[in-house]
Amino acid sequence: MQTLGLMPWLVGLPALGALVLVAGGRRLDRWGHWLGVAASAGAFVVGLVVLVDMLARPAADRVGTASLGTWLDVGTLQVDAGLRADPLSMTFVVLVTFVGSLIHVYSVAYMAHDADRRRFFGYLNLFVAAMLLLVLADGYLLLFVGWEGVGLASFLLIGFWDRRRGNAVAGKKAFVMNRVGDMGLVVAMMLLLAQLGSLSYADVLPRAGELGTGVATAVGLMLLLAACGKSAQVPLQAWLGDAMAGPTPVSALIHAATMVTAGVYLLVRSAPILEAAPAAQLVVAVVGVVTLLFGAVVGCAKDDIKKALAASTMSQIGYMMLAAGLGPAGYAFAIFHLVTHGFFKAGLFLGAGSVMHAMGDEVDMRRFGGLARLLPVTAGTMALGWLAIIGVPPFSGFWSKDLIVEAAFTGEGWRPWVFGGAALLGAGITAFYMSRLMFMTFGGRRRWAETGPEAQHPHEAPALMRWPMVVLAVGSVALGGLLAVGGAFTAWLEPVVGPADHHEPVLPVPLLIALTLVLVVVGVVLAFRTYAAAPVPVVAPASTALVRAARRDLYQDAVNETAVMVPGQVLTRTLVYADRAGVDSGFLAIASAVRRSGDALRRLQNGYVRSYAATTLGGLLGLAVVVWALAGWA
Repeated sequence: MQTLGLMPWLVGLPALGALVLVAGGRRLDRWGHWLGVAASAGAFVVGLVVLVDMLARPAADRVGTASLGTWLDVGTLQVDAGLRADPLSMTFVVLVTFVGSLIHVYSVAYMAHDADRRRFFGYLNLFVAAMLLLVLADGYLLLFVGWEGVGLASFLLIGFWDRRRGNAVAGKKAFVMNRVGDMGLVVAMMLLLAQLGSLSYADVLPRAGELGTGVATAVGLMLLLAACGKSAQVPLQAWLGDAMAGPTPVSALIHAATMVTAGVYLLVRSAPILEAAPAAQLVVAVVGVVTLLFGAVVGCAKDDIKKALAASTMSQIGYMMLAAGLGPAGYAFAIFHLVTHGFFKAGLFLGAGSVMHAMGDEVDMRRFGGLARLLPVTAGTMALGWLAIIGVPPFSGFWSKDLIVEAAFTGEGWRPWVFGGAALLGAGITAFYMSRLMFMTFGGRRRWAETGPEAQHPHEAPALMRWPMVVLAVGSVALGGLLAVGGAFTAWLEPVVGPADHHEPVLPVPLLIALTLVLVVVGVVLAFRTYAAAPVPVVAPASTALVRAARRDLYQDAVNETAVMVPGQVLTRTLVYADRAGVDSGFLAIASAVRRSGDALRRLQNGYVRSYAATTLGGLLGLAVVVWALAGWA
């Protein structure tokens, strides 16, 4: 491809923007945010040029690599670094740069009064650059650099307001839990290097069948562990809700275009390895099913508008993981839903930020209500995102999620009924908790003070915040249908993930669509009766054990503390005690013996003449005794 020479600029522009903004200091405060916007938008323009060139070529000619030179050359090991342009990587490039640029524009107004806005945009640029490196890397080793880069950027952005202890703790929690997942990627790379002698996609993926079932299963499970960390899937999901402590644009970027999508990308990119390990592929699907229901249940009980959306992301990523675990029947559908989700979830998060902007940073939906008339643009754009995420036709989510539900009902034995049933149940719960969010925020009576010292004066967001929301709302409406026409998107990804295997589901497709829509309607009606037709108390009422558990994230932190943290503390204390009582005591005993012997010898060198004379006399007497004894023996 003629545009391969432009590839380094995709990563280079936002990386350069991050370097300038972070290192430039206060002199850039007045205009640095626009530099951040320009860096991200410039990467989008470059990506668009490469994409247009790729679309003009036959499907078989849509894969190319831009070499960056030799990275490592040690003995027989040589690792070349390069950027790979193919339909999968370019899909992510356009999503990351387009949605990321809209979030940058939104942030100009959202962070207008923050004294560290310039540094914030530097971190945003770093996030975009790291994610682009992750998806463009031509092998696992360079991917790992981007993988760690998004982890660093998320830590910096989640804890951006680190003067608040909760924000700093949330950033550390995300960082530590992701390091657990990262070890999975490290082990997977070690196994691949030991077995195949390379980490390049071009060498590893075509030879995945050579790994053997056992090694392939181990690699697949380690890749899944890495994906669970980045994409907040069970059992490494606990960091996602706390990550809402960061500024709202960060939440939008993490959930829609960067970090949580990285795990799905890794598994789809590694599809040949999963296909060589059916057991690992099954575990991927099971993790997806568990997480999509886990996140949906948690979302039903959250009163914090951002945490409700975070639980929603966990659930929707679960759908994508389920699709990735279904093999060739689901790879393209996982990415399709990822793209549509990127638009409507970014719009929902930016809408939540607009509501917070109007309500003095209040996040408790029980203190909202009746905002539709006061925030018409915010309410309208979020309504379109709501209809998209619950899967109402013809909005985007309907096209992508329906394909996953259909694929989940394919196969033999128990799988279609378990996977398909979970996907259907998740659709109904999604409709409930997202409708709950909309009705509690924009419907019903006003539950905020209109007079007095705590009075709120809701107002629509400024234009720089409104227009990105409008653009994303347009994508929420039309993108899914456009990509679904004639199977265009699945055909686009075919050079990378292969043709989407079409198997007839165990239930007729029209029946599946009807069942899904019935469950969606039931979810909306239940939410309307509870949170729109009936008064919503400002203070959450006493509830059942399940609701209390959901409000506490189904005790995910308690489980982690019991299963990991407490045993880790016990192990650490035991090792510390053993170190002090065994190793330290042994060395201290030796040191003490040397010290005592030194003290004893030191007494012989006391500086007194009489002591030296007595010692000499004693030596002479001793020598005389020895001579006398020897003479007597002789």
